[in-house]
Amino acid sequence: MMKLSKMALIVIGAGALSACAATGAGPIAGPIEVTRFHQPATLSQLGQTTIFVESAPGQDAGALELAPYKAAVARELVKIGYRETARDQAVHIAQIRLERITSQPTPKRGPITVGMGGGTGGYRSGVGLGIGINLGGTKSSQQIITQLAVNIREISTNEALWEGRADFSIGIDSPLAPNEENAAIMADALFREFPGNNGESVNVKVGK
Repeated sequence: MMKLSKMALIVIGAGALSACAATGAGPIAGPIEVTRFHQPATLSQLGQTTIFVESAPGQDAGALELAPYKAAVARELVKIGYRETARDQAVHIAQIRLERITSQPTPKRGPITVGMGGGTGGYRSGVGLGIGINLGGTKSSQQIITQLAVNIREISTNEALWEGRADFSIGIDSPLAPNEENAAIMADALFREFPGNNGESVNVKVGK
């Protein structure tokens, strides 16, 4: 439920690139799409006890790329009331999964020009002086596409209490692309208004 295939991520990236080309504005930020799931019966337990943050099964626990995301998630968990502790002392565990790929740029498209001279009236007709406005993209860019997923479980029973996923596409040259900055904004979005509505997807705007 929590894992997005790489093919789906590439499709998302292609859509984001198309949006950039359509505006001619270059790489854009966000929004971050956040989806969360939880069990209403266990909501009272969340944020009220100790927790340990670790890599999800199948993830490389020692991966340097994952480290800032684990740290950012730990900071957000403390904000909502958890006390981070060693694994053997924790009641809950937060398992972190990260997917991060770089999309290929789309081919350069020719400009779409709306004429501003000639006749009047009708679709695509010109009005006024002979001035052209270029509505097409002049440049496309690579995008970094990131999915951050967090699963909070009861250690003693391995019962899933809360799951969240954040998806974000950003231009490779954006100040929000590096791991540290990217991790901070994605973790903030994922835990904003925690625990969120069960099964609801929301778009969280970012500042850059």
